[in-house]
Amino acid sequence: MMSLPEPMPPVTSRIVRFAQRLGLTGKSPRQVLEHASQISLPFAPLSEPAPSIFWHDGPCLQRFADLPRSALSGPIQEDKAKAHAALTRLVRQEQSAYPSLDLRQVDGLGGQSTDGAVYPTFEALAATPACRQLRVISYKDFIRTITAALPGYNEQTPIELRQASWLGERIYWSGEHHAEAFACAIAYARLRGLEVNLPCELTDYRLDAAGLQALDSDYHAVTMPAQAWSDRGFMGLLLEAKIPYARLTLLRNANNSELLLLDKAQPAANALGEGLKLAGAPDMVRYLRDLPQITRFRLGNRTLQAD
Repeated sequence: MMSLPEPMPPVTSRIVRFAQRLGLTGKSPRQVLEHASQISLPFAPLSEPAPSIFWHDGPCLQRFADLPRSALSGPIQEDKAKAHAALTRLVRQEQSAYPSLDLRQVDGLGGQSTDGAVYPTFEALAATPACRQLRVISYKDFIRTITAALPGYNEQTPIELRQASWLGERIYWSGEHHAEAFACAIAYARLRGLEVNLPCELTDYRLDAAGLQALDSDYHAVTMPAQAWSDRGFMGLLLEAKIPYARLTLLRNANNSELLLLDKAQPAANALGEGLKLAGAPDMVRYLRDLPQITRFRLGNRTLQAD
């Protein structure tokens, strides 16, 4: 991966920004758009949420809620700060405490699958050879298994749960250890009709419509493959035209490993964004706008029922 240029001194960055406003860069916006539209990179569509019990199998949009400023890179500090402010408005989080919740409603786990397979339910995971070795076939086995996952179960210690609007309202246990034990215990409780009540603290993540609209008004937000940052054509265009940008590494998506933010108020940056979309770069804003409908169709919706 090509290394980023060092941030320009404040005076230099102001001169660059002033020159860009006057159109004094090496290429005109029209030339930037034409060249960008002809860039050949392995663009790939953003993946749609799958009905999986693992939290990290879905889009990692919760990152936007508490995104550190250091997560963004780019040549001009002011542009990174503005882009950071726009991204942190995309997702809001709310926390609620429930004195008693039947854990049979929980059907998700923190972390990700260790064998690469997709499991739509705890029952599907419990049917695997690794889970069958736990041998949860009696109430005694159930207690042994759930206390392995939740050592504070007998003391009614609260557990942490999470939800996300883009994941069909599935309720996820935040723990990432003893996932098989937790899934097997809950699957057994459902099968036998056992209530499994514990207090819980729920973090709820929601896409923010106003934040999405603001991002769309101010930026082209396109996803780029890792190859872009070593591609001579793309990097030459980006640097020769002295285009301001901010970029963010996206986790767990090899085909769309970078989110590139280009300020629509800057003529050259706006032209680059338009050109990249014509070349096939996925539009993050359009993806997020379509996500609620995709989620309802593929995953359905559910409501948490507290006692």
